[in-house]
Amino acid sequence: MKKTFLLMAITTAGVSFGQGKMQYPQTKKGETVDVYFDTKVSDPYRWLEDDKSAETGAWVKAENDVTYDYLNKIPFREELKKRMETLWNYEKIGAPSKEGKFTYYSKNNGLQNQSVVYRKDENGKEEVFLDPNTFSKDGTTSLGGLDFSEDGNKAAYAISEGGSDWRKVIIIDVLSKKVLEDTLVDVKFSGVSWHGNEGFYYSSYDKPKGSELSAKTDQHKLYFHKLGTSQKDDKVIFGADKKRRYVGGYVTEDNRYLVITAANSTYGNELYIKDLTKANSPIITIVDNFDSDNSIIANQDNKLFIETDFNAPNKRIVTVDVANPKPVNWKDFIKETKDILSPSTGAGYIFANYTKDAVSFVQQYDYNGKLVREIKLPAVGTAGGFSGKKDDKILYYSFTNYTTPGSIYSLEPKSGKSEVYQKPKVDFKSEDYESKQVFYTSKDGTKVPMIITYKKGTKLDGKNPTILYGYGGFNISLTPSFSIANAVWMENGGVYAVANLRGGGEYGKKWHDAGTKLQKQNVFDDFIAAAEYLIAQKYTSSDYLAIRGGSNGGLLVGATMTQRPDLMKVALPAVGVMDMLRYNAFTAGAGWAFDYGTAQDSKEMFEYLKGYSPVHNVKQGTHYPATMVTTGDHDDRVVPAHSFKFASELQEKQTGENPVLIRIDVKAGHGAGKSVAATIQENVDIQAFTLYNMGFKALPKK
Repeated sequence: MKKTFLLMAITTAGVSFGQGKMQYPQTKKGETVDVYFDTKVSDPYRWLEDDKSAETGAWVKAENDVTYDYLNKIPFREELKKRMETLWNYEKIGAPSKEGKFTYYSKNNGLQNQSVVYRKDENGKEEVFLDPNTFSKDGTTSLGGLDFSEDGNKAAYAISEGGSDWRKVIIIDVLSKKVLEDTLVDVKFSGVSWHGNEGFYYSSYDKPKGSELSAKTDQHKLYFHKLGTSQKDDKVIFGADKKRRYVGGYVTEDNRYLVITAANSTYGNELYIKDLTKANSPIITIVDNFDSDNSIIANQDNKLFIETDFNAPNKRIVTVDVANPKPVNWKDFIKETKDILSPSTGAGYIFANYTKDAVSFVQQYDYNGKLVREIKLPAVGTAGGFSGKKDDKILYYSFTNYTTPGSIYSLEPKSGKSEVYQKPKVDFKSEDYESKQVFYTSKDGTKVPMIITYKKGTKLDGKNPTILYGYGGFNISLTPSFSIANAVWMENGGVYAVANLRGGGEYGKKWHDAGTKLQKQNVFDDFIAAAEYLIAQKYTSSDYLAIRGGSNGGLLVGATMTQRPDLMKVALPAVGVMDMLRYNAFTAGAGWAFDYGTAQDSKEMFEYLKGYSPVHNVKQGTHYPATMVTTGDHDDRVVPAHSFKFASELQEKQTGENPVLIRIDVKAGHGAGKSVAATIQENVDIQAFTLYNMGFKALPKK
C-alpha cells in the first residue's frame, strides 16, 4: 500500500499550466472518524499529521513539484526577484548595547542570510563577535537569543535549527569566544536570565514522545543552570508540582529578585517573586489566578513596579511593597487611560509607550511618577525601544511606518535631546507614497480602523492590484511598519491595506475579547467588511483583490475565503491554524484556548468551531480564489498538517481553473530566523502568483 502511494504521488505530479484545470498529486483519503457530542466528523487526511512518515515526505515533494513547476513559468518572476534583491540590499544596523567592556550590535551588509553580531572595545576597535551565517551551510540555523553575565565576561546564546522553536544554548567566554561547557538542549519558549555571574534561569518542556515537531507539550518548567555543571543536574525552580503550559523567569537588574510568571493560555498569568539575597527564601505569590496579564517591569529596593490590566483593560502601572505584594495593596503609578499602554524602562526613567488608533505616542516619567516630557516622534507611525540599564546615559528607539524604512534614534533622557543614530539608505522614494487611515463599518456596526498605503496619484478605478492584510487575535496589535516586499508591491502599482480587526490589541482587552471564542466570527466579519470597503471606494475590485495573513492570520484568510469565495481573486494563507477541532492536540496549541475555545469544551463550542474551521468548510463544487498556501516543514508552532489538510481539501473540491498550490519550505519553521534568501524568494513567489492570477503577464508598473 505504501509503495503504491509513493509511486502514485510522484507520477501524477504534473501540471497543465495555463491549459484549464490543474492536475494535482492524488492525495489518498483515509477513513478516520472522530465523534464530538454524538456528531461524527471525518478526517480523511489525518495521515498527513505524521511529519515523520515517508508517505508525508513524498506528498510534500510531489506538491512542491507542482507548485514550483507553476511558479517557474510565470514570465516576470525573475524580474521581480532582481528588484526585490536590489531593494533589500542595504546595510542594516541594530541599536547598540553595552555589556562589560564592549558595545555590541547587529549588522547585515544587505543580503546576508543572517545578521552578524559585532562589538567594539573601549577604543572603538570593531570585530565580529558571532556570525550566525557560519552556523550552517544553508543559512537555516539562526541566532535565537544572546544574553550576558552581570560582569559581561560570559555569554549564553541560543540557536534555532531549521526554524524550530526548540533551542540549543551555548555558553562562551566573551574574550576568547571559546565554548566553556556542554551545550544545553531541548530549551523552548524561553529567554536566558543571568543571576550575577554564576548561572542563569531558563524554561523548557520535557522532551515529548514521538515527533518533537508535533507532539503535545503542556508542562513548562523553570530551571537554574549553574555554570560548570551538567544540564541533567539543573534544578527545577518552578513548575514541577503543577502543570502550567508557559512558565518564565527573569532576574531584576539589581540581581535581588527572581520574578516568575506562569500561564495556561496566551492571556492571563500568575505572578510570583523570590528574594535571591536570602538562602532558601520562599517563592512569594503576588497574583494567584489567570484573570489578568501582569509583569514586574522594575524595582527600587523593596518597591515593585507592576504593569497590569487588572481592573484596567487598557493597562496601568502600579506600585507595591514586596513585603505585602497582593493586588489589594497596589497603588496607581501611571493610571489607565483611553489608549493602550506598553511601558519600558531605562536610564532611571519609565517610558509609557501608548497606542492610539494603531499608532504610537510616548511619555517619559521619573520614578516619582512625574511626567517629564512627551517624546517627539519623527512622524505618525510606530516607535519601539526606550529600554536599557538604569545607569545608561543614552537610550535608543526605532521608528517606522508603511512608507518609512525603520530608523534608529538616540535619546538623552535627561535633556530630552534626540537625533538620528542610523538611517538606512534604501532605494525607495518614500515621498512618492502616502498612507491614509480610514474607519469603516463592520457587519454589526462596529467602527474598525484600516491604513491604506499606495503611490501618490493612484487612480481609484477599481483596477489596482491590492493586498488586504489582517491578523485579529491574541491581543496583538498591527501597527505601521516598513517592508521591502510591500515597497516592491507598491512600486508595481499595488495598494497595501492593513485592517485592525477585533481580536487584536489595538483598543485593549475589550477589543481582544470581542474577537475570541463564541465571538470569533466578528474577526472574519471585520475582514470581509474591510474588503467590501476597498471595493466600494474603488481602490480595487474582486478581480484585483488578494487577502493575506499568517498564523492566526492564516486562519483568518482560510475562514474568509471559505465564507466569501466570491470576494477576492487570490487567497494567501500562511502557516495557518486550519483545523479548529484538533489544533489543541499539537505542541503548545492547547494554550490558544483563551482565544479559540476547544471542541471538547461544550457542544456549543464544538459546533461554533466546526462552523468556521477552514478544513471543515471547503465545499464540493465551489469556485474558490486562486490560492497559494505557505508553510514550513519544521513549523512546531502551527504544525504544517493544518496547511496540508486544507490544501488537500481545496485541491479535491475546487471547481474551475483557479489554481490551488501549497508551497512548503523545507528546513523552515513558523517564520522566525528564516534566511534572507528564503524570505526574498517566498515574497517573490507570493507576489508573482498574485499578479499572474490577476491577469498580469508583465509587472504592472505605473
